[in-house]
Amino acid sequence: MSLPSYLIGLDYGTDSVRAILSRSDNGEILATEVFYYPRWAKGMYCDAPNNQFRQHPQDYLDGLTHTITSVLSGLSPAQRSMVKGIAVDTTGSTPVAVDPQGTPLALLPEFAEHPNAMFVLWKDHTAIKEAEEINQYAATIQPNYLQYVGGIYSSEWFWAKILHVSREDEAVRQAAYSWVEHCDWIPYVLCGGNDVKHMKRSRCAAGHKGLWHPDWDGLPPEEFWVGLDPVLAGLRQRLYSDTYTSDIAAGHLSEEWANSLGLSTDVVIAVGAFDAHMGAVGGEIRPFTFSRIMGTSTCDILIAPNEEYGNTLVKGICGQVDGSVVPGMLGLEAGQSAFGDIYAWFRGVVAWPLNLLPDDLENRESLIRQVTDAIIPALSEAAAAIPIEDSTELALDWMNGRRTPDADQSLKGALLNLNLGSGAPRVFRALVEATCFGSRAIVDRFRREGIPIHEIVGLGGVAKKSPFVMQTLSNVLNMPLKVARAEQTCALGAAMFAATAADIYPDVLAAQAAMGHGFEKEYHPQPEMVALYARRYERYMAAAEVVESFTVR
Repeated sequence: MSLPSYLIGLDYGTDSVRAILSRSDNGEILATEVFYYPRWAKGMYCDAPNNQFRQHPQDYLDGLTHTITSVLSGLSPAQRSMVKGIAVDTTGSTPVAVDPQGTPLALLPEFAEHPNAMFVLWKDHTAIKEAEEINQYAATIQPNYLQYVGGIYSSEWFWAKILHVSREDEAVRQAAYSWVEHCDWIPYVLCGGNDVKHMKRSRCAAGHKGLWHPDWDGLPPEEFWVGLDPVLAGLRQRLYSDTYTSDIAAGHLSEEWANSLGLSTDVVIAVGAFDAHMGAVGGEIRPFTFSRIMGTSTCDILIAPNEEYGNTLVKGICGQVDGSVVPGMLGLEAGQSAFGDIYAWFRGVVAWPLNLLPDDLENRESLIRQVTDAIIPALSEAAAAIPIEDSTELALDWMNGRRTPDADQSLKGALLNLNLGSGAPRVFRALVEATCFGSRAIVDRFRREGIPIHEIVGLGGVAKKSPFVMQTLSNVLNMPLKVARAEQTCALGAAMFAATAADIYPDVLAAQAAMGHGFEKEYHPQPEMVALYARRYERYMAAAEVVESFTVR
């Protein structure tokens, strides 16, 4: 019997990058390592009150070296020769301006401390105005270039961010030969790329965020972008026309990186993709599975057979792209701009008095960390014990705007039905319910638009660590929820793509069948809660309509 090959899956998240070393025959995780971005952890280059969130490419490179070196550290030279592929997933849309060699401008001395020359993180909402202009302008043009992204362009996406930076910063605009997504740049780096025109662009990123589609032979034409704003003149021809699914090799590990990591130049590097899309594969997505990656935000992924649903246009979602998840199938994406971030925000509100502890208190930092870590579990336990009625505290989950249905990042969250008895557990429960009601709005939209949902699978930190949230979600959706067993479904999905690109398996579904970890838990609706939550959901929707009408844009 031949020995199994090894694969590396890299998962670039909001706060950190994680690498796993996986066996090809059964998906067993042999090693894992996490690297937290040091500049990001210090809040550098960010301005949260103004929705500016930027990340330095050096954090990404340092994390790349650290995590891969770590997961390989226990292997002998003979075992290292068994590493056959690497695949990368990242957050998105997280683009950066680059020079003709594909180097992010922030890696050049003159832009080293320049936020606009750095990666514009997915949750950066500085481009709200530009997104609205794209929507207004596209409505006057035929064909409808927004029809495959739900009809609404978001400030979280590629073109809105490019337009915002190009208008705001002439120096960056003049220096930017092209723009690239994070998920395209890392594979390009590993392959030793030195000409951005030869970078293989991700079908996933291009289709869901970049308006790429075969109907218009790639990206919308030059006249569309010039008509929107002349600052974009000439950029389209310096971007791309072709895109690639992540079962395709972007190239092989360069000699420089092979020497640095102790690997062979025979190692195949797969085309990259966004985290939730590879995570859905790692979570063993099937047609009509609603795969929910539940972390700081949520990203919801569905796949459907092209022959049946390829011509179905779903309004108000993030996009529908042939091959963006599983090659050969239609991939559909939705999600919420804030999920776990809302719980973290409230934890910060509750924990604020800890700032009053004296600076010279013994073990001050340890005490603060211990109390802070205990807040959400304690709130969850207390909130679960609260009797719920129709008139109980109610919240809207738009603290970071609304991703879907119908993107609008200008929206804000709200708390309603408060009284003098509205303590922290009651408010926390309302916030949890709000995130679940936001999830139901997405499910309802898919169903109304003709896309069935047969099952729901939860992935990520919230799904695995918060039974209270998952049970509430099951009650609100009135559906069972399965939780994927794998700790790192995004990185595992990346490893599956690496195995496919390296020709260990003939396709992604075969890799998924061999390497999947199954499911560890299932939540079922509680009949006594389903009807109550159905009524409360109607109150949530009514409150949402009122709050949206009062939003200042």
